[in-house]
Amino acid sequence: MVDHHSALIYTMVLMSASDANMSDDELDTIGENVRYLPVFKDFDHHRLPQITDECLALLADPHGLDTALEMIRTKLPARLHETAYAVACDIVASDRRASREELRLLELLREKLELDLLAAVAIERGARARHMTL
Repeated sequence: MVDHHSALIYTMVLMSASDANMSDDELDTIGENVRYLPVFKDFDHHRLPQITDECLALLADPHGLDTALEMIRTKLPARLHETAYAVACDIVASDRRASREELRLLELLREKLELDLLAAVAIERGARARHMTL
């Protein structure tokens, strides 16, 4: 069963796997988001590996990406659409470089969640600022 927690985790796993390289920085960011974001306050953290594996198994299917994006859209209440985009941007920003595949997936996610372009740009900029180093 996919709930809002699972949908947010699917979002982060999709972003991390999009360039076929789930880096340690990306995996650390997924863990930190699940531990510290208020939306995960009532989440059982022991479920994280299982949900991650479910998402990766789904992506092995030829239509897995479309299925996962549709699940994210339907299982998240509209008030969490910007949150989903924010956690996706955190994953992209975590290793301080955005691949072409990650940028394309952000675009697909933005369209699927029907996000306002200005709001999306602000979320992207915030993620970049949070992950900036000297």
